[in-house]
Amino acid sequence: MYQTLHVEPGDPARRYPIFIGEGILAESGLFYPFIKGRQICLVTNHTIAPLYLEPLKALLSAQYQVDTVILPDGESWKSLETTQQIFDALLHNKHNRTTTLIALGGGVVGDITGFAAACYQRGVNFIQVPTTLLSQVDSSVGGKTGVNHPLGKNMIGAFHQPEAVIIDTAVLSTLPARELSAGLAEVIKYGLIGDPAFYGWIEANIDRLLALDSPSIAEAIFRSCDNKARVVGEDEKESGIRAILNFGHTFGHAIEAAQGYGNWLHGEAVAAGMVIAATLSSLQGWLNREEVDRLRALLVTAGLPVKPPAGLSVDRFLELMSVDKKVLAGKPRLVLLQSIGQAVITDEVSVEDIGAAIDGCR
Repeated sequence: MYQTLHVEPGDPARRYPIFIGEGILAESGLFYPFIKGRQICLVTNHTIAPLYLEPLKALLSAQYQVDTVILPDGESWKSLETTQQIFDALLHNKHNRTTTLIALGGGVVGDITGFAAACYQRGVNFIQVPTTLLSQVDSSVGGKTGVNHPLGKNMIGAFHQPEAVIIDTAVLSTLPARELSAGLAEVIKYGLIGDPAFYGWIEANIDRLLALDSPSIAEAIFRSCDNKARVVGEDEKESGIRAILNFGHTFGHAIEAAQGYGNWLHGEAVAAGMVIAATLSSLQGWLNREEVDRLRALLVTAGLPVKPPAGLSVDRFLELMSVDKKVLAGKPRLVLLQSIGQAVITDEVSVEDIGAAIDGCR
């Protein structure tokens, strides 16, 4: 059994499904309709390969030529150099323009594979099979692909939508607790930016989510993906409303860059970034202190950091934020909260207030 929802990025002809269910990685019928030709390049990493690669390869090899690429694991490997390994495999094995790339892994694998698919022979099919909570609720949906640069996260990339997203909740049983918490940061974000009822549901069910209660996890994933799908359907390439999905991310990306990619998990950096953004929202006269404290308490219960790194100065924050993709005309474009469930995009916040918010969270 599985649930299905759809993403409609602009043109309805490019509509694609998200399948969510327990044990569905073994259902070949979910894959076959979204594979164009006779070739598949299955991309994963050294952590996931021993767990799930061979069963999926065996499932697909009955019908297709399946070649595999096993990447190193971790955010520090999300680079052009790592992407080259995929191109090497595709060319060595003579994959043509009808090939399908399948990303089996977390956000790093998904982003790199999607970027390779966008570039190879100017664009080929790919399918997302996310294996972390964070990638299931966020990075696998919406078509953002790319790699990092030493000067900025995700600064090199392309919008390239998958043919399908296949989310097997059973794979979360092998997910380390820290990675589960990191994924919950993005789940919480969806409630904050546009779904206050969902936010209240998360607060009421956080212990069940941490315990990987199957119905609760499936509900959280479905509601998160549904929220993201609606936003992506309105604004595929982030020219407007889609920017609200970046709540906490401008500060979070600065933390990741400052600490070295991978030292703080993406969800951990976003959690601390959301507290800064909520504090800044309070300084604008929008959120009250009780709402900020409510968010902080939820993140702590989820096992997430709520303070920026001690040695990261305001000046360094501002320097790193200045190369963020969301900077327009030299001014950071921030996502703040007018209330729980109501996000606003603004470039009218003073540097002094940004500094005060960062220092207020230490």
